[in-house]
Amino acid sequence: MGAARVQGRSPGAGGRRGGLRRLALLLVVVPLVLLAGGGSASAHAALKGTDPADGTVLRTAPKAVTLTFSESVGLLDNSIRVLDPGNRRVHTGSPEHADGRADTARVTLPHLPDGTYIVAWRVVSADSHPVNGALTFSVGKPSVTTAVVTGDEAQDAASAALYDIARYVAYGGLALVLGISVFAMATGVNGARGLLVGGWWTLLGATCALLLLRGPYERGSGPAAAFDPSVLRETLTSRPGLALLARLVVLGLAAVVVGRSGAAPRGRPRFAIVSVLSVALTLTWAVSEHASAGIQVPVAMTSAVLHLLAMAVWLGGLAALLTVLYRAPEELPAHAVARFSRLAFAAVAVLVATGVYQSWRGLGSLDALTSTVYGRLLTAKLVAVVCLLAAAAYSRRWTARLAVPAARVPVPERAREPVTAGGGPARPGALHEDGPPEPGPQRRALRRSVLAEVTIGIVVLVLSTLLSGTQPGRAATESAASTAVADESLGSTTELPFDVGTAGGHGKVQIELTPARAGENAVQAVVYGPDGGIATVPELRLTFTFKARNLGPLDAGLTDRGGYWAADVLNLPLRGAWTMKATIRTSDIDQVTVSRTVTIG
Repeated sequence: MGAARVQGRSPGAGGRRGGLRRLALLLVVVPLVLLAGGGSASAHAALKGTDPADGTVLRTAPKAVTLTFSESVGLLDNSIRVLDPGNRRVHTGSPEHADGRADTARVTLPHLPDGTYIVAWRVVSADSHPVNGALTFSVGKPSVTTAVVTGDEAQDAASAALYDIARYVAYGGLALVLGISVFAMATGVNGARGLLVGGWWTLLGATCALLLLRGPYERGSGPAAAFDPSVLRETLTSRPGLALLARLVVLGLAAVVVGRSGAAPRGRPRFAIVSVLSVALTLTWAVSEHASAGIQVPVAMTSAVLHLLAMAVWLGGLAALLTVLYRAPEELPAHAVARFSRLAFAAVAVLVATGVYQSWRGLGSLDALTSTVYGRLLTAKLVAVVCLLAAAAYSRRWTARLAVPAARVPVPERAREPVTAGGGPARPGALHEDGPPEPGPQRRALRRSVLAEVTIGIVVLVLSTLLSGTQPGRAATESAASTAVADESLGSTTELPFDVGTAGGHGKVQIELTPARAGENAVQAVVYGPDGGIATVPELRLTFTFKARNLGPLDAGLTDRGGYWAADVLNLPLRGAWTMKATIRTSDIDQVTVSRTVTIG
């Protein structure tokens, strides 16, 4: 009867196969759903200043365009493109760092005729993510331009999506390779060796994909550029490319070590080799992610390595435990489960400690939790981690019950003698203290709780991947602050709609006041007609009144500069709210006065 039961399909076999199918489905579907809504990776280096400043009108043509960022940036062969009013690319010098400063980018310019120019730029942040943008400046006077550059044009959606998916798959492969290896060494159970091999191939394939997609991802070009020899050659010589090549080398060495020693190598020398390879593997992430830029880089790199190792030990070990629980529960002694439980608890402690530090380093302030994308993603990850800890506590409860010696539970004499499918004695060691091979209610409960842990762990893994591709809250806050300061230093721009009541006698006046502070200011005004184009008017007068002190009106003294009106010096002696009045005369008898309050800092 016992032999027949062993030969036939066990009642739980279908459930085990179904559970494994559900696990495989979760590993594929959940990340893709979350990544689909994640969008492309946000940039990490923030533009702090430009020369010429965005929107300025220059009397003489500049000799160069210089960009300054919040951190060091890498340059591409087309990092800065200048487009003339006819949407033709200006022949500039090669992109370079200004005065050798790694946080700048500059190109020299030929002599530029009058008109409005657009500068489109794209650089690579110190943490390996690309950042792009555009600005305008005018020489002599503003002009109509047909050149258009948008943020969407600077990033190919297909390349960004494929790169993000490859990054997630690489994280998953890392968890399987390291976690299953540690699980096998800690417990002596090799039931997940097939999953370990699959994880190795997954990580290898994802790394190769990242190496090919890195070039298109940096340049914002389509996936076909991955096979361009010049693009690939530049990738291989960049810091992210070298990190990926190092990862391939470490994976090759790991295959040799595991192939010679098995999934659970024994002995201190082999354990030391596996430990060194594990640290080297995680370092290939740390040198090209958030930890490599910003404040406290050495501490951040150490924290990132420990965080990745703990993540891999916990999630990869859970995957190994779940696989053994479904495929061969009789091969899993209770003491092995208890040993992994203690190891997982230590990994969780490391995750919490390094996670707190990385959250502080990335956020900068509590306000960033709600005011930045990074903060909102981090909040979602914290909620998921709390759920994961609850599931882990539930698993530890069932682990503790399994650790109770089976001698306390009476087992029939017949059941104490394990048999094979042919009725003969089973292999030595098949009898465990936790009873016969059929999983009991405690193992089934443990299996369900571990499956819940793995499911939530996948969500945490995806959120971690999205976080690594999002501008940290600290950098976002600093970027907003520097932008506000830059905007303040650039002055204010005010648009005043007008209508004199005649056919074609309406439009708007755009007035730029620089730097919009108490003291001397420069004024530039452009009149736009009903069609949105630049219009000429016989007269434009601009006055300022400070009603709180009965000061004014002060005439700006605008003069026609041929297409725009300007005053080089306007003295506004007090800070506060000034009433600005613009009188526009469109003919000998038609004119209108419009006003607006402006703040002088």
